[in-house]
Amino acid sequence: MGFTIGGIREMRSGSRRRGRTTECTAVAEYTGLWGWDVVPGAIPAAVPAARAPGGRCSCGERDCVSPGAHPLAFSPEVPAGATLDDVAKAWSEVPGAAVLLPVGRGFDIIDVAEPAGSRALVRLERMGLPLGPVLTTPTGRAHFFVAPGAAAELPELLYRMGWDDADLDLHGLGPGAYVLAPPSEVAGLGPVRWLRPPSLDTAAEPPPARLLLGTLAYICHRLA
Repeated sequence: MGFTIGGIREMRSGSRRRGRTTECTAVAEYTGLWGWDVVPGAIPAAVPAARAPGGRCSCGERDCVSPGAHPLAFSPEVPAGATLDDVAKAWSEVPGAAVLLPVGRGFDIIDVAEPAGSRALVRLERMGLPLGPVLTTPTGRAHFFVAPGAAAELPELLYRMGWDDADLDLHGLGPGAYVLAPPSEVAGLGPVRWLRPPSLDTAAEPPPARLLLGTLAYICHRLA
């Protein structure tokens, strides 16, 4: 089945009638509209913050460093183009699984502190620069979607721009990394949200990192 904005709206209505989960509808958008692969993630379990800030993980590892933010070892990914029925079938095997997007395929990520990311986003929008989706996490990070290859290019780009010696809270995420996507939550802290949602223009072709990096680095430096 093909996917359109109207079709997704109809799926939302149908999902309510058939008792589909919010996760299924969101994943169907990611695979069908935006052309992203999606990976079911481990399930965080809330515990008292004094014992394990952010929660513990269904993977069973006592010292899991990414509770609910890493793939389930036994569950295959849902590929780009999967339909709502495909997604519902996959998620019925892993109810409550986190929604993870694998990095390094259709996009890389520039990861900065959320205050710097929010300020930079406003400035970039005023400048009229092309922008991709932007996520914010309840752990205080902002994830800017940029063209694949950015993580590997980041040190050279920062060097060329004169930011290589600066102590910046700015990092690249590339192949092998995953980001949590809405409607997933970090246990005990809250949901992941879109600061700038994906669109048909930006999801498939996020901008080169070099177009955003100067502004991001400057704002990170100012707020350091």
